Amino acid sequence: MSDSFASKPTSRRAFLGGSAAAAVAAGTGAARAAGPDPLITEVQDWAAGLGQGVDATPYGLPIRFEDDVIRRNVEWLTADTISSINFTPIHALDGTITPQGCAFERHHSGAIELRKEDYRLMINGLVETPLVFTYEDLTRFPRETHVYFCECAANSGMEWAGAQLNGAQFTHGMIHNMEYTGVPLRTILAEAGYKGEGKWVYVEGADASSNGRSIPMEKALDDVLVAFKANGEALRKEHGYPVRLVVPGWEGNLWIKWLRRVEVMDAPVESREETSKYTDTLADGTSRKWTWEMDAKSVVTSPSPQSPIPHGPGPLVITGLAWSGRGAITRVDVSKDGGRTWETARLARPGEARALTRFYLDTEWDGSEMLLQSRAMDETGYVQPSKAALREVRGENSIYHNNGIQTWWVRESGEAENVEVS
Repeated sequence: MSDSFASKPTSRRAFLGGSAAAAVAAGTGAARAAGPDPLITEVQDWAAGLGQGVDATPYGLPIRFEDDVIRRNVEWLTADTISSINFTPIHALDGTITPQGCAFERHHSGAIELRKEDYRLMINGLVETPLVFTYEDLTRFPRETHVYFCECAANSGMEWAGAQLNGAQFTHGMIHNMEYTGVPLRTILAEAGYKGEGKWVYVEGADASSNGRSIPMEKALDDVLVAFKANGEALRKEHGYPVRLVVPGWEGNLWIKWLRRVEVMDAPVESREETSKYTDTLADGTSRKWTWEMDAKSVVTSPSPQSPIPHGPGPLVITGLAWSGRGAITRVDVSKDGGRTWETARLARPGEARALTRFYLDTEWDGSEMLLQSRAMDETGYVQPSKAALREVRGENSIYHNNGIQTWWVRESGEAENVEVS
Protein backbone atom coordinates (compact mmCIF):
# COMPACT_ATOMS: atom_id res chain seq x y z
CA MET A 1 0.00 0.00 0.00
CA SER A 2 1.51 3.35 -1.04
CA ASP A 3 1.87 6.27 1.34
CA SER A 4 -0.47 8.35 -0.80
CA PHE A 5 -3.20 5.69 -0.60
CA ALA A 6 -2.72 5.20 3.12
CA SER A 7 -3.12 8.91 3.79
CA LYS A 8 -6.53 9.12 2.14
CA PRO A 9 -9.70 8.53 4.18
CA THR A 10 -11.37 5.36 2.97
CA SER A 11 -14.95 4.16 3.16
CA ARG A 12 -15.79 0.72 4.52
CA ARG A 13 -16.73 -0.41 1.00
CA ALA A 14 -13.44 0.84 -0.42
CA PHE A 15 -11.47 -0.83 2.35
CA LEU A 16 -13.16 -4.18 1.92
CA GLY A 17 -12.66 -4.01 -1.83
CA GLY A 18 -9.02 -3.20 -1.36
CA SER A 19 -8.64 -6.03 1.14
CA ALA A 20 -10.06 -8.53 -1.33
CA ALA A 21 -7.68 -7.36 -4.03
CA ALA A 22 -4.75 -7.59 -1.63
CA ALA A 23 -5.76 -11.11 -0.64
CA VAL A 24 -5.71 -12.22 -4.27
CA ALA A 25 -2.32 -10.65 -4.87
CA ALA A 26 -0.84 -12.11 -1.68
CA GLY A 27 -2.36 -15.55 -2.14
CA THR A 28 -4.33 -15.39 1.11
CA GLY A 29 -7.96 -15.88 2.03
CA ALA A 30 -10.29 -17.68 -0.37
CA ALA A 31 -8.18 -16.73 -3.38
CA ARG A 32 -4.90 -18.65 -3.07
CA ALA A 33 -3.49 -17.26 -6.30
CA ALA A 34 -4.02 -14.37 -8.68
CA GLY A 35 -6.09 -16.63 -10.92
CA PRO A 36 -9.86 -17.28 -11.00
CA ASP A 37 -11.66 -18.38 -7.83
CA PRO A 38 -13.01 -21.92 -8.41
CA LEU A 39 -15.89 -21.24 -6.03
CA ILE A 40 -17.08 -18.73 -8.61
CA THR A 41 -15.90 -20.21 -11.90
CA GLU A 42 -16.65 -23.91 -11.34
CA VAL A 43 -19.99 -25.62 -10.76
CA GLN A 44 -20.19 -26.78 -7.15
CA ASP A 45 -21.93 -29.86 -5.77
CA TRP A 46 -24.82 -27.86 -4.34
CA ALA A 47 -25.62 -26.54 -7.81
CA ALA A 48 -25.09 -29.79 -9.71
CA GLY A 49 -28.02 -31.76 -8.38
CA LEU A 50 -31.26 -31.65 -6.46
CA GLY A 51 -31.55 -30.71 -2.81
CA GLN A 52 -33.90 -32.06 -0.13
CA GLY A 53 -37.64 -31.98 -0.50
CA VAL A 54 -39.95 -29.87 1.63
CA ASP A 55 -40.79 -32.79 3.92
CA ALA A 56 -37.19 -33.74 4.79
CA THR A 57 -37.40 -32.14 8.24
CA PRO A 58 -41.05 -31.63 9.28
CA TYR A 59 -39.79 -29.58 12.23
CA GLY A 60 -36.94 -27.42 10.95
CA LEU A 61 -33.50 -27.91 12.49
CA PRO A 62 -30.33 -25.79 12.35
CA ILE A 63 -27.97 -26.65 9.51
CA ARG A 64 -25.06 -28.88 10.53
CA PHE A 65 -22.53 -26.13 9.82
CA GLU A 66 -23.87 -24.29 12.88
CA ASP A 67 -23.70 -27.24 15.25
CA ASP A 68 -21.38 -25.36 17.61
CA VAL A 69 -24.14 -22.90 18.53
CA ILE A 70 -25.41 -24.81 21.54
CA ARG A 71 -26.09 -24.44 25.24
CA ARG A 72 -23.20 -25.50 27.43
CA ASN A 73 -22.87 -26.66 31.02
CA VAL A 74 -19.94 -26.06 33.39
CA GLU A 75 -19.26 -29.50 34.86
CA TRP A 76 -17.70 -28.37 38.14
CA LEU A 77 -20.41 -25.81 38.89
CA THR A 78 -22.83 -28.30 40.46
CA ALA A 79 -22.68 -31.89 41.70
CA ASP A 80 -25.22 -33.11 39.16
CA THR A 81 -26.92 -31.77 36.03
CA ILE A 82 -30.35 -32.59 37.52
CA SER A 83 -30.03 -29.49 39.69
CA SER A 84 -27.89 -27.26 37.54
CA ILE A 85 -27.76 -24.74 34.75
CA ASN A 86 -26.57 -24.44 31.19
CA PHE A 87 -25.79 -21.28 29.28
CA THR A 88 -27.15 -19.49 26.22
CA PRO A 89 -24.52 -19.13 23.44
CA ILE A 90 -24.93 -15.35 23.38
CA HIS A 91 -21.54 -14.98 21.69
CA ALA A 92 -22.86 -16.72 18.57
CA LEU A 93 -26.25 -15.01 18.30
CA ASP A 94 -27.28 -11.63 16.90
CA GLY A 95 -30.44 -9.57 17.15
CA THR A 96 -32.30 -9.98 20.43
CA ILE A 97 -34.73 -12.93 20.23
CA THR A 98 -33.26 -16.13 21.67
CA PRO A 99 -34.24 -19.34 19.85
CA GLN A 100 -35.89 -21.70 22.33
CA GLY A 101 -33.35 -24.38 21.48
CA CYS A 102 -30.54 -22.07 22.63
CA ALA A 103 -32.25 -20.51 25.67
CA PHE A 104 -30.56 -21.34 28.97
CA GLU A 105 -31.99 -23.89 31.40
CA ARG A 106 -32.03 -23.89 35.19
CA HIS A 107 -33.52 -26.86 37.02
CA HIS A 108 -33.78 -27.69 40.71
CA SER A 109 -34.97 -31.28 40.28
CA GLY A 110 -34.78 -31.89 36.54
CA ALA A 111 -37.05 -31.07 33.60
CA ILE A 112 -40.33 -32.99 33.75
CA GLU A 113 -42.73 -34.17 31.06
CA LEU A 114 -46.28 -33.01 31.69
CA ARG A 115 -49.01 -33.45 29.07
CA LYS A 116 -51.38 -30.58 28.37
CA GLU A 117 -54.26 -32.94 29.09
CA ASP A 118 -52.86 -33.61 32.58
CA TYR A 119 -52.17 -29.99 33.42
CA ARG A 120 -54.02 -28.28 36.29
CA LEU A 121 -53.58 -24.81 37.81
CA MET A 122 -55.09 -24.17 41.25
CA ILE A 123 -55.94 -20.70 42.57
CA ASN A 124 -56.63 -20.83 46.32
CA GLY A 125 -56.09 -19.00 49.60
CA LEU A 126 -57.67 -15.59 50.17
CA VAL A 127 -60.12 -15.78 47.27
CA GLU A 128 -63.88 -15.83 47.05
CA THR A 129 -63.95 -19.00 44.96
CA PRO A 130 -61.00 -21.42 44.82
CA LEU A 131 -60.64 -22.56 41.21
CA VAL A 132 -58.81 -25.19 39.19
CA PHE A 133 -58.03 -24.50 35.52
CA THR A 134 -57.09 -26.91 32.76
CA TYR A 135 -54.79 -25.95 29.90
CA GLU A 136 -57.79 -25.48 27.62
CA ASP A 137 -59.44 -23.25 30.21
CA LEU A 138 -56.46 -20.90 30.10
CA THR A 139 -56.57 -20.62 26.31
CA ARG A 140 -60.13 -19.26 26.49
CA PHE A 141 -59.08 -16.11 28.39
CA PRO A 142 -57.99 -12.96 26.53
CA ARG A 143 -54.26 -13.26 25.99
CA GLU A 144 -51.31 -10.91 25.58
CA THR A 145 -47.95 -11.17 23.84
CA HIS A 146 -44.80 -9.44 25.08
CA VAL A 147 -41.02 -9.76 24.66
CA TYR A 148 -39.13 -10.08 27.95
CA PHE A 149 -35.72 -11.21 29.12
CA CYS A 150 -35.36 -13.89 31.78
CA GLU A 151 -32.09 -13.69 33.73
CA CYS A 152 -30.95 -15.98 36.51
CA ALA A 153 -30.02 -13.98 39.61
CA ALA A 154 -26.71 -15.89 39.61
CA ASN A 155 -25.76 -14.69 36.13
CA SER A 156 -22.14 -13.47 36.40
CA GLY A 157 -22.14 -14.69 40.00
CA MET A 158 -18.86 -16.54 39.61
CA GLU A 159 -17.15 -13.26 38.68
CA TRP A 160 -17.64 -11.50 42.05
CA ALA A 161 -14.08 -12.09 43.27
CA GLY A 162 -12.43 -11.64 39.86
CA ALA A 163 -12.31 -12.99 36.32
CA GLN A 164 -13.19 -16.70 36.28
CA LEU A 165 -14.83 -18.11 33.17
CA ASN A 166 -13.48 -17.42 29.71
CA GLY A 167 -16.46 -16.68 27.52
CA ALA A 168 -19.52 -14.43 27.32
CA GLN A 169 -21.63 -17.60 27.22
CA PHE A 170 -20.34 -18.54 30.68
CA THR A 171 -20.06 -15.12 32.31
CA HIS A 172 -23.40 -13.74 31.05
CA GLY A 173 -25.25 -16.62 29.36
CA MET A 174 -27.80 -17.29 32.12
CA ILE A 175 -30.23 -15.15 30.16
CA HIS A 176 -32.68 -15.43 27.31
CA ASN A 177 -35.07 -13.06 25.59
CA MET A 178 -38.27 -14.47 24.10
CA GLU A 179 -41.72 -13.43 22.97
CA TYR A 180 -44.16 -14.84 25.50
CA THR A 181 -47.88 -15.32 25.00
CA GLY A 182 -50.28 -15.98 27.84
CA VAL A 183 -52.96 -14.73 30.19
CA PRO A 184 -52.23 -11.92 32.67
CA LEU A 185 -52.16 -13.32 36.20
CA ARG A 186 -54.47 -10.48 37.28
CA THR A 187 -57.17 -11.89 34.99
CA ILE A 188 -57.03 -15.29 36.67
CA LEU A 189 -56.91 -13.80 40.15
CA ALA A 190 -59.95 -11.67 39.33
CA GLU A 191 -61.80 -14.78 38.13
CA ALA A 192 -61.26 -16.32 41.57
CA GLY A 193 -62.15 -13.08 43.34
CA TYR A 194 -59.00 -12.30 45.33
CA LYS A 195 -59.70 -10.62 48.67
CA GLY A 196 -58.43 -7.23 49.76
CA GLU A 197 -56.39 -8.66 52.61
CA GLY A 198 -54.40 -10.68 50.10
CA LYS A 199 -51.09 -8.81 49.85
CA TRP A 200 -48.94 -11.61 48.42
CA VAL A 201 -49.22 -14.62 46.15
CA TYR A 202 -47.24 -17.81 46.67
CA VAL A 203 -46.47 -19.62 43.42
CA GLU A 204 -45.11 -23.11 42.94
CA GLY A 205 -44.39 -25.60 40.18
CA ALA A 206 -45.43 -29.18 39.51
CA ASP A 207 -41.88 -30.60 39.58
CA ALA A 208 -40.45 -32.35 42.64
CA SER A 209 -38.70 -29.23 43.94
CA SER A 210 -41.84 -27.04 43.45
CA ASN A 211 -39.47 -24.07 43.79
CA GLY A 212 -42.04 -22.00 45.67
CA ARG A 213 -41.63 -18.21 45.74
CA SER A 214 -43.59 -15.29 47.19
CA ILE A 215 -44.54 -12.33 44.97
CA PRO A 216 -46.09 -9.06 46.17
CA MET A 217 -49.67 -8.61 45.00
CA GLU A 218 -48.75 -5.29 43.39
CA LYS A 219 -46.44 -7.09 40.96
CA ALA A 220 -48.87 -9.99 40.47
CA LEU A 221 -51.53 -7.53 39.32
CA ASP A 222 -49.15 -5.60 37.10
CA ASP A 223 -47.37 -7.44 34.27
CA VAL A 224 -47.03 -11.08 35.37
CA LEU A 225 -48.11 -13.57 32.70
CA VAL A 226 -49.29 -17.17 32.90
CA ALA A 227 -47.60 -18.13 29.64
CA PHE A 228 -48.14 -21.11 27.35
CA LYS A 229 -46.27 -20.01 24.21
CA ALA A 230 -42.76 -18.71 23.53
CA ASN A 231 -41.58 -17.30 20.21
CA GLY A 232 -44.94 -18.29 18.73
CA GLU A 233 -44.80 -21.99 19.61
CA ALA A 234 -45.39 -24.19 22.62
CA LEU A 235 -42.94 -23.89 25.46
CA ARG A 236 -40.12 -26.40 25.43
CA LYS A 237 -40.06 -29.03 28.16
CA GLU A 238 -37.01 -27.42 29.73
CA HIS A 239 -38.80 -24.07 29.84
CA GLY A 240 -41.85 -25.30 31.70
CA TYR A 241 -44.18 -26.90 29.13
CA PRO A 242 -47.09 -26.60 29.10
CA VAL A 243 -47.41 -23.48 31.31
CA ARG A 244 -44.96 -21.26 33.14
CA LEU A 245 -44.99 -17.98 35.00
CA VAL A 246 -43.35 -14.90 33.45
CA VAL A 247 -42.32 -12.18 35.91
CA PRO A 248 -40.89 -9.38 33.75
CA GLY A 249 -37.71 -7.70 34.93
CA TRP A 250 -37.41 -9.84 38.07
CA GLU A 251 -34.94 -12.62 38.79
CA GLY A 252 -35.48 -15.87 36.93
CA ASN A 253 -36.08 -17.96 40.04
CA LEU A 254 -39.50 -16.32 40.29
CA TRP A 255 -40.44 -17.46 36.77
CA ILE A 256 -41.94 -20.72 38.03
CA LYS A 257 -42.01 -23.51 35.45
CA TRP A 258 -44.79 -26.11 35.20
CA LEU A 259 -46.90 -23.67 37.25
CA ARG A 260 -49.45 -25.62 39.32
CA ARG A 261 -50.60 -23.36 42.16
CA VAL A 262 -51.10 -19.68 43.03
CA GLU A 263 -52.11 -19.09 46.64
CA VAL A 264 -53.27 -15.63 47.73
CA MET A 265 -51.83 -14.85 51.17
CA ASP A 266 -51.57 -12.00 53.66
CA ALA A 267 -47.78 -12.41 54.08
CA PRO A 268 -44.82 -13.97 52.28
CA VAL A 269 -44.02 -17.62 52.92
CA GLU A 270 -40.26 -17.05 53.17
CA SER A 271 -39.49 -20.40 51.60
CA ARG A 272 -36.10 -22.03 51.10
CA GLU A 273 -35.68 -20.27 47.74
CA GLU A 274 -36.09 -16.83 49.34
CA THR A 275 -34.17 -17.30 52.58
CA SER A 276 -31.23 -19.69 52.35
CA LYS A 277 -31.05 -19.03 48.60
CA TYR A 278 -31.60 -15.99 46.38
CA THR A 279 -30.63 -13.46 49.03
CA ASP A 280 -27.56 -11.24 48.68
CA THR A 281 -24.90 -11.76 51.34
CA LEU A 282 -22.94 -8.59 52.15
CA ALA A 283 -19.37 -8.16 53.39
CA ASP A 284 -20.43 -8.21 57.06
CA GLY A 285 -22.32 -11.49 56.68
CA THR A 286 -25.83 -10.03 56.69
CA SER A 287 -28.06 -10.66 53.69
CA ARG A 288 -30.38 -8.44 51.72
CA LYS A 289 -33.81 -9.89 50.94
CA TRP A 290 -36.46 -9.15 48.32
CA THR A 291 -33.95 -7.96 45.72
CA TRP A 292 -36.16 -9.06 42.86
CA GLU A 293 -35.40 -6.56 40.10
CA MET A 294 -32.46 -7.11 37.77
CA ASP A 295 -30.43 -3.91 37.48
CA ALA A 296 -29.15 -2.49 34.19
CA LYS A 297 -26.39 -4.61 32.70
CA SER A 298 -24.57 -5.19 29.43
CA VAL A 299 -21.84 -7.27 27.83
CA VAL A 300 -19.88 -7.20 24.59
CA THR A 301 -20.63 -10.52 22.88
CA SER A 302 -18.23 -10.05 19.96
CA PRO A 303 -15.30 -9.76 20.01
CA SER A 304 -15.09 -11.97 23.08
CA PRO A 305 -13.21 -15.13 24.11
CA GLN A 306 -15.51 -17.45 22.14
CA SER A 307 -15.86 -14.99 19.26
CA PRO A 308 -12.37 -13.73 18.35
CA ILE A 309 -11.68 -11.27 15.55
CA PRO A 310 -11.25 -13.46 12.45
CA HIS A 311 -9.54 -10.82 10.30
CA GLY A 312 -6.74 -8.29 10.52
CA PRO A 313 -6.89 -4.53 11.03
CA GLY A 314 -9.67 -2.53 9.43
CA PRO A 315 -13.44 -2.28 9.79
CA LEU A 316 -14.73 -4.03 12.91
CA VAL A 317 -18.23 -4.38 14.31
CA ILE A 318 -18.28 -4.52 18.11
CA THR A 319 -21.63 -5.80 19.31
CA GLY A 320 -23.36 -6.89 22.47
CA LEU A 321 -26.49 -6.92 24.60
CA ALA A 322 -27.90 -4.61 27.26
CA TRP A 323 -30.94 -4.96 29.51
CA SER A 324 -32.64 -3.61 32.61
CA GLY A 325 -35.36 -5.00 34.83
CA ARG A 326 -36.45 -1.47 35.71
CA GLY A 327 -37.29 -0.27 32.20
CA ALA A 328 -35.91 0.33 28.72
CA ILE A 329 -32.25 0.73 27.83
CA THR A 330 -31.66 4.26 26.54
CA ARG A 331 -27.92 4.25 25.85
CA VAL A 332 -24.87 2.00 25.76
CA ASP A 333 -21.29 3.24 25.75
CA VAL A 334 -18.32 1.14 24.65
CA SER A 335 -14.70 1.54 25.75
CA LYS A 336 -11.69 0.08 23.95
CA ASP A 337 -9.20 1.15 26.62
CA GLY A 338 -10.56 -0.28 29.86
CA GLY A 339 -12.87 2.61 30.71
CA ARG A 340 -10.57 5.58 30.18
CA THR A 341 -12.56 6.79 27.17
CA TRP A 342 -16.03 5.90 25.93
CA GLU A 343 -17.91 5.97 22.62
CA THR A 344 -21.71 5.83 22.38
CA ALA A 345 -22.85 2.72 20.55
CA ARG A 346 -25.71 2.48 18.08
CA LEU A 347 -28.85 0.72 19.34
CA ALA A 348 -30.28 -1.68 16.78
CA ARG A 349 -33.73 -0.38 17.73
CA PRO A 350 -35.11 1.73 20.57
CA GLY A 351 -34.91 -0.07 23.88
CA GLU A 352 -37.99 -1.93 25.12
CA ALA A 353 -38.89 -2.23 28.78
CA ARG A 354 -37.55 -5.41 30.39
CA ALA A 355 -36.26 -6.80 27.08
CA LEU A 356 -32.80 -7.23 25.61
CA THR A 357 -31.40 -4.42 23.47
CA ARG A 358 -28.75 -5.07 20.82
CA PHE A 359 -25.99 -2.49 20.41
CA TYR A 360 -23.34 -2.00 17.74
CA LEU A 361 -20.18 0.08 17.53
CA ASP A 362 -18.95 0.28 13.94
CA THR A 363 -15.27 1.10 14.25
CA GLU A 364 -11.80 0.73 12.76
CA TRP A 365 -9.38 -1.63 14.46
CA ASP A 366 -5.69 -0.78 14.08
CA GLY A 367 -4.57 -4.24 15.17
CA SER A 368 -3.42 -3.21 18.62
CA GLU A 369 -4.59 -4.61 21.95
CA MET A 370 -7.96 -3.51 23.33
CA LEU A 371 -9.65 -3.68 26.72
CA LEU A 372 -13.28 -3.87 25.66
CA GLN A 373 -16.06 -2.82 28.02
CA SER A 374 -19.70 -1.78 27.70
CA ARG A 375 -21.78 0.36 30.05
CA ALA A 376 -25.58 0.46 29.96
CA MET A 377 -28.00 3.18 31.02
CA ASP A 378 -31.77 2.77 31.43
CA GLU A 379 -34.74 5.10 31.37
CA THR A 380 -34.65 5.59 35.16
CA GLY A 381 -31.22 7.22 34.85
CA TYR A 382 -29.43 4.21 36.37
CA VAL A 383 -25.87 3.68 35.07
CA GLN A 384 -24.24 0.24 35.13
CA PRO A 385 -21.46 0.31 37.76
CA SER A 386 -17.88 -0.90 37.66
CA LYS A 387 -17.10 -4.05 39.63
CA ALA A 388 -15.09 -1.97 42.10
CA ALA A 389 -18.04 0.34 42.76
CA LEU A 390 -20.32 -2.66 43.22
CA ARG A 391 -17.94 -4.28 45.71
CA GLU A 392 -17.74 -1.10 47.77
CA VAL A 393 -21.40 -1.65 48.62
CA ARG A 394 -21.77 -5.41 48.40
CA GLY A 395 -18.36 -6.89 49.19
CA GLU A 396 -17.32 -10.23 47.64
CA ASN A 397 -19.47 -12.71 49.56
CA SER A 398 -22.44 -12.51 47.24
CA ILE A 399 -23.51 -14.76 44.40
CA TYR A 400 -26.51 -12.95 43.01
CA HIS A 401 -27.19 -9.70 41.14
CA ASN A 402 -23.70 -9.02 39.81
CA ASN A 403 -24.22 -6.36 37.14
CA GLY A 404 -20.67 -4.96 37.12
CA ILE A 405 -18.93 -3.89 33.92
CA GLN A 406 -17.23 -6.79 32.08
CA THR A 407 -13.79 -6.49 30.43
CA TRP A 408 -12.38 -8.50 27.51
CA TRP A 409 -8.66 -8.22 26.74
CA VAL A 410 -8.38 -8.43 22.94
CA ARG A 411 -4.87 -9.29 21.81
CA GLU A 412 -3.15 -8.31 18.56
CA SER A 413 -4.01 -11.79 17.26
CA GLY A 414 -7.72 -11.01 17.64
CA GLU A 415 -8.14 -13.56 20.43
CA ALA A 416 -9.80 -12.39 23.64
CA GLU A 417 -9.60 -13.26 27.32
CA ASN A 418 -11.69 -12.52 30.41
CA VAL A 419 -9.83 -10.04 32.63
CA GLU A 420 -10.84 -7.53 35.24
CA VAL A 421 -10.26 -3.79 34.95
CA SER A 422 -12.25 -1.91 37.60
